[in-house]
Amino acid sequence: NDPPALALRGIAMAQLGDLPRARELLRRAARSFGPRETLSRARCLTAEAEVALAARELGVPMPELTDAVRTFAARGDRENALHAQLLQVRRLLLIGRVDEAAAGHAKLHVVGAPDRLTAIAFLVAYEIALRKGQASEANKALLIAGDAATRSGIGALMAEVRRAGEARVLPAARLVSAG
Repeated sequence: NDPPALALRGIAMAQLGDLPRARELLRRAARSFGPRETLSRARCLTAEAEVALAARELGVPMPELTDAVRTFAARGDRENALHAQLLQVRRLLLIGRVDEAAAGHAKLHVVGAPDRLTAIAFLVAYEIALRKGQASEANKALLIAGDAATRSGIGALMAEVRRAGEARVLPAARLVSAG
């Protein structure tokens, strides 16, 4: 029941799909870390925000995620800072605030980031471009996301990019006239 064990169990529950239990464990872990363990607390808050997105619990703003980004930046943890910022942008996109998501995405520093985060960043760019009706930009972003996902070697990420590519060629609407 120590904080690191709670956090690990929370992550495991999220991967198993038990999102309510994952969220509970991650919250307990974040509260249990001491005042000197700001980085560990920020990691728990970021994981909890990711679980909330996966569960599509989008109604509640995530101010603690902004605090986590600041903590990561202050500690030089660029990778986790980028991950938390991507979560913020994804939330904006999911609640339909496309222009704000695009502005937040434009501020991201993806150059030199790990391939998995690059792939996610360009998947988000793809979604933004689609929602703005920018087909050419969407295609470019999807190609970059695919290359980064392949380099990452993460099967689930490669599958996500593949599904995005398959979905883009499906009809979005059908016009029926004269019956």
